[in-house]
Amino acid sequence: MFIWRHLLKPVLPRTLDATLRRNSTQTIKGVEQCASPPSKGLVLGIYSDEEDIFDTGTLTPAGARYNEHQTNGRLLELVRLAGPIPKRGEVRIFYDLEPTFRSVALCGLGSDCLGYESSEKLDESKEAIRIASAIGCRELQALKTNFIYVEDMGHAESAAEGALMSIWINQELKKVEKRRFVPHCQLHVDRGLPCDSDGWRIGVIKAEAQNLARQLQEMPANYMTPTTFAQNVVKVLANSGVNVEIKVRSWAEAQGMSSFLAVAKGSCEPPIFLELSYYGAGSKERPIVLIGQGNTFDSGGLCIKSCKDMEMMRGDMSGAACVVAACRAIASLKLPVNIRGLIPLCEHMIGCNAMKPGDIIPVKNGKSIEVVDVDREGPLVLIDALLYAETFGPKYIVDVATTSEHVVDSFGKVCSAVYTNSEALWQRIQNAGIHTGDRVWRLPLWDYFTQQVCTLQHADIQNVGHCVGGEPCCQAAFLREFLPCGQWLHIDANNVMTTKGIDYPYLRGGMAGRPTRTLIEFIAQSACKEKDMTVQKTHERH
Repeated sequence: MFIWRHLLKPVLPRTLDATLRRNSTQTIKGVEQCASPPSKGLVLGIYSDEEDIFDTGTLTPAGARYNEHQTNGRLLELVRLAGPIPKRGEVRIFYDLEPTFRSVALCGLGSDCLGYESSEKLDESKEAIRIASAIGCRELQALKTNFIYVEDMGHAESAAEGALMSIWINQELKKVEKRRFVPHCQLHVDRGLPCDSDGWRIGVIKAEAQNLARQLQEMPANYMTPTTFAQNVVKVLANSGVNVEIKVRSWAEAQGMSSFLAVAKGSCEPPIFLELSYYGAGSKERPIVLIGQGNTFDSGGLCIKSCKDMEMMRGDMSGAACVVAACRAIASLKLPVNIRGLIPLCEHMIGCNAMKPGDIIPVKNGKSIEVVDVDREGPLVLIDALLYAETFGPKYIVDVATTSEHVVDSFGKVCSAVYTNSEALWQRIQNAGIHTGDRVWRLPLWDYFTQQVCTLQHADIQNVGHCVGGEPCCQAAFLREFLPCGQWLHIDANNVMTTKGIDYPYLRGGMAGRPTRTLIEFIAQSACKEKDMTVQKTHERH
């Protein structure tokens, strides 16, 4: 049981079926297509020494009890007769071992000695569990198994994450009869073993949050304009405990959001500024401000992108999707924090009023910005939200954006780039990434990069540095110039926006919804640490 679980307030139990109904109609339509009578499948794990080809494998405690009490040893006997024991990422399917489950997926977990690997900055045991539950569920999904029961494999949260993320499919716009089957997943409970239902519930909430982010990202830009994004957020967060305020262009003009409006003016779609609020702590508690970049489409403006480069630009609102999904999960977990989410929404298009290279934008804090490259609009969208965040006196500010495509040159799809002025925030986000398997890596915020964007005679700052290379760091340095005060963490998720489904087997190819789970875990661990410090101070006073 993880350290922050004691923060969960008592809530009425919610069935997984109700949760799936809340999130996506595709699950219900998928269930309607399943076999009759309903079939059940079971996902179990097996440990093995991956370097020893003669290793006979060791079943997990749940697998061992199933093998002994339900199949009279037949499962393990068949596994060993079938050939090599499944390694990490491999699965074997067995049919009709006993009446309860039509099919059993036995998934390789690798060595039972796996754990935190310092050189990889990863908890390999939890990642092995996510992959094992994912491949098992996906194999049973292909067999149109109605109900899939997943054992916890030693960590119920990770098992739930792998299971729920693996069966999600982007098919909302397909004809109902053409949609692929989506089963119902739940925790396998053995009365002879401890049951971590809290861990499973936490994993379900996190997985559903990332799936929500994926669903928002995947919607084509004609379906997901700033206005329709706002409408969808209102529906998604209805009755969740998160309040939604929709601000229009006139409000942004009154607030002096000149940079945000300059990006938006090239499109006929009106800009929207969303303000989300969740109160899980006392009214005197300062909020954590989350900012999500919300470009529902990025054409590059007058510095237009190529057709190939625009292919995935419906996902340029990944930061906004991540913040919306994280806010809903934080509310579902009843975390004792106050959250203020700020999401500037607009399209970046070519139009008669579009920004031009060389334009100068005066900003609310008195600085002037020269727009050198209008295709570097991401930070321009964020800076007014950063300045507006000062209104709330935040504990700290976290922004999630897709500001630079060049991070993919350094990291591929393996981790998000992080920039921060706080060592404490860096340690927390790194620990969160280790736990979730959705890693982060810190890049520098040195004054060198600030000098590349601030040494102008005719303006205070420009949106592109004049050094060779270092463009992602220059974008972060640009943002820091508009930070009102205090601790700040910037996550550039451009390179993790999409996946081919190979690097992370529990995600299908397409939009990835990253780093949603890492952001949720970061907030949860932060809340736990602050509460522990409060308790410690209380004891010291007494």
